[in-house]
Amino acid sequence: MDKQTVVVLFGGRSSEHSISSATAGGVLQAIDRGRYDVIPVGITREGAFVLEDDDAVKFALDAEQLPEVVDNGTRIRWPEPGGDRMLRVVQTDGTVTDHGEIDVVLPILHGTHGEDGTIQGYFDTLEVPYAGGGVLDSALCMDKHFMKVVLQSVGIAVAPWVTVRRADWVRDAAPVRAEIDKLGLPLFVKPARAGSSVGVSKVTELSELDAALEVAFAEDEKVLVEVGVTGREIEVAILETRDGVRASLPGEIVLTSRGFYDFEGKYLGGDGVDVICPADVADSELAAIQDVGVRAFRAVDGRGLARVDMFLAADGQLIVNELNTMPGFTPISMFPKCWVASGLSYGDLISELIEAGLRR
Repeated sequence: MDKQTVVVLFGGRSSEHSISSATAGGVLQAIDRGRYDVIPVGITREGAFVLEDDDAVKFALDAEQLPEVVDNGTRIRWPEPGGDRMLRVVQTDGTVTDHGEIDVVLPILHGTHGEDGTIQGYFDTLEVPYAGGGVLDSALCMDKHFMKVVLQSVGIAVAPWVTVRRADWVRDAAPVRAEIDKLGLPLFVKPARAGSSVGVSKVTELSELDAALEVAFAEDEKVLVEVGVTGREIEVAILETRDGVRASLPGEIVLTSRGFYDFEGKYLGGDGVDVICPADVADSELAAIQDVGVRAFRAVDGRGLARVDMFLAADGQLIVNELNTMPGFTPISMFPKCWVASGLSYGDLISELIEAGLRR
């Protein structure tokens, strides 16, 4: 069988640039080279598409120096609708070289301009097949406010919240503060459209609220203030396969001394958190977790993949925290860990995503 040519697209303009680049390191190392030819394309922090090195080591996750895409002067020319599928590269001397016809793009981008439907709409316009979420589910899940509204509409429990816009807070904070006061403590303050726990703060005293909002407003002019839910932190991985939508065995985030599962705990090996997969749950809880995960995925018109994060309360209620349409995908991330525990290797997981994109 002829190999398919896959563009692995990573980096990007969001604050999660380095995590996307680290994910690329894992994907480049694990992708099945017997099935796929790979063209690595990076997006710089300024938004330039460049031809990158096919070097997994270059993009390894290093807490001392996070990987990034550096502008090397090349520029990508994507195929145009109705034409051939040739990927072309403008070299630094101005010459244009052909790099083969591409079959599908694997966009492993996190955050704005990558996980929010914008790059998906771009490839839809170019008529270039791509793996992962589509425009609608990506946009919905990137905006935590609208994600909660959609989940509530199908009867899925979410934590109570207040959505705060910077303009309203600056103009007259008093009515906003009054609404937040009704939520009680503790609270979590988070940007509506960011990920990897960037800009997130835990508020245990109302005197901490103003500073927490400023941290979140630095990432997004729209911010969620939500009730801190007491319960086990459970995550389940959802995958669109040839045989339908599947849910993995769930994993669990156990905080031993860290206040919440923040950026350092997720990616930099910070102490105070254990990532356990599979989670130790009863059979009835397992079935309920997987059911809620699939229902949430379908509620947002999910495509490709998602990680559904939820809390398992002491009374058995499941409260969905969020959906990630391009979850952390480094080899140590929860999404791959859940599938490995479910019998699907990291390399095979990458193949499943690519094949789903090709089927479209």
